[in-house]
Amino acid sequence: MKDEPAFCVCVPVRNEEGRLPVLLAALAAQDLPGRISVALCINNSTDGSLPQARAAADRWKDRLDIVVDLQTFPKHRAHAGSARRGAMSAGLERLADQPSGVLISTDADTRPPPNWLSANLAAVADGADLVGGRLVLDEAESISVDVAALRRLWDAYWREVRAIEDEIDPAPHDPAPRHGDHTGASLAITTAAYRSAGGVPEQPTGEDRALVIAAQAQGARLVHPLAVWTRVSARTTGRAAGGMAEGMTRLFDQARNGGPIMAPDFSHWRQRARWRRDQRHDAASAKRLPALEAQLPAMPLDMDLRRWADGVERVAA
Repeated sequence: MKDEPAFCVCVPVRNEEGRLPVLLAALAAQDLPGRISVALCINNSTDGSLPQARAAADRWKDRLDIVVDLQTFPKHRAHAGSARRGAMSAGLERLADQPSGVLISTDADTRPPPNWLSANLAAVADGADLVGGRLVLDEAESISVDVAALRRLWDAYWREVRAIEDEIDPAPHDPAPRHGDHTGASLAITTAAYRSAGGVPEQPTGEDRALVIAAQAQGARLVHPLAVWTRVSARTTGRAAGGMAEGMTRLFDQARNGGPIMAPDFSHWRQRARWRRDQRHDAASAKRLPALEAQLPAMPLDMDLRRWADGVERVAA
């Protein structure tokens, strides 16, 4: 890719001595030429995360340009918001002399494919201000057949939701086919959009979603290209409240109990898509659309995904 903008991969790290080397090895294996800038905010760690970071910096000194921001946050600030803001701030500092740049957020327990960075930068070059990456379970980890099947079930549900949205309220800058993920595990944002949004808010959970909403309120364009994805750990013990590990715990519980799995019926998504479409008629409302939507009442959980999947299978047969 020609004329790539300056970029920095920004990673919050807390007690990740086992997973951090996996991530850094994956970054060293990216298909981009030259050295890759990486900012680690190692915070409140009691394990060997820092020695692992130093060892990686030495091992891949010709490939990875790693800077470490070592932090010990007080108890009331020892959460995902502070840690991710620290990582992004360290990355922003590295790009301070650049007229434009891209901060690319991920987590210490991810394992991105070799084209992860180039796919993110390609989306930015095409006009995006924010690029969400699809999350897939790391196939290198042991995952039961039942859990894998449930993950495919949820993936099928969300594909149907995306299809409803694309039919009723398509976004010109985020065309189909697309996924719907935009979390801190894979989120690229231009430095201009990051500054205008005020940075990552220091809140215990949901800091990534809040950043996206704030950036969109300032006019940032969010895209979800299928080419941008990363592997995430299937572990059920995580570092952040409300993070991926809690979602995996729910998935494992659903696989064990074999009971109904409830989600909003597709009729609610159709109604929501029509609401979004109507809001876009007003320019001011369109900018505030994600924030307005976040204030709406939660959709009822009135459809059993297992029954829905059975019905789809019968129709297909």
